[in-house]
Amino acid sequence: MAGSPTTSVQEARAALAERLRSLRLDAGITGKQLAAACGWSAAKSSRIAAGRTSPSDDDIRAWCRACGAEDRTADLIAARRQADSMYVEWRRLQRTGMRRLQEASRPLYERTRSFRVYASGVIPGYLQTPGYARALMGTIARFRGTPDDVDDAVKARIRRSQAVLHGDHRFATLIEEKVLHHRVGDTEVMAGQLGHLLASMGLPSMSIGIVPSAAAREQVMWPVEQFTAFDDDRVHVELLAAKVTVTAPGELEVYHRAFARLARLAVHGAHARALIVKAIDALA
Repeated sequence: MAGSPTTSVQEARAALAERLRSLRLDAGITGKQLAAACGWSAAKSSRIAAGRTSPSDDDIRAWCRACGAEDRTADLIAARRQADSMYVEWRRLQRTGMRRLQEASRPLYERTRSFRVYASGVIPGYLQTPGYARALMGTIARFRGTPDDVDDAVKARIRRSQAVLHGDHRFATLIEEKVLHHRVGDTEVMAGQLGHLLASMGLPSMSIGIVPSAAAREQVMWPVEQFTAFDDDRVHVELLAAKVTVTAPGELEVYHRAFARLARLAVHGAHARALIVKAIDALA
């Protein structure tokens, strides 16, 4: 297991810093000389070169100009933007509300053939009922102070779910048992959501496993954040403050291996249905 899902982000930013440092060395100038040419303090150029400060587009333009390497500007700006896109705060993604985020992710969902989803906090979006999605998104909007477009966002999520559930896709879904007991909305909403989960187990494209709370965790030594693997190309990790996109092969392998180990802890079929029914009975 990885200690942090942000390792690939840090590596991308470190690689950019190293490219900038190499430009300065190739130009034969010192950090102080570069700072003077850019009109910065020496401390700023040092922080950028060490990867402690992410440079802006204008910073990169100034750096390349000072090093006589303006032909490298476009590539370095593209690298910076890619690194920044790996770790994006929810408040930035949801600054205009949540509907736009649901719509923006639909092409990725539609082109993905195989989903592997581990749910440690809430029911995955493609299995949510409108009532559950509305209650969850309402809580998120209030917590993050984002514009309240919950009704439109719910409609967009349901449209996205319908598109992928009825297309040529396969879903391997692992849900922690505690998620079944985590109240989102009122009793009626939760009962409807759990009933929908039971019904979804019959879909030919869907495999749903429940990881029992009492399962021994020797193979997965610490709590794992909720994540979605899209084919073998990328993983989205949901943190409290941000969404992390993992694309580095080494880190992808870690999440795929974690999913396989969690799958061995999960129960399926009649045993999984029994745990869901137990959660429904507990609502009474």
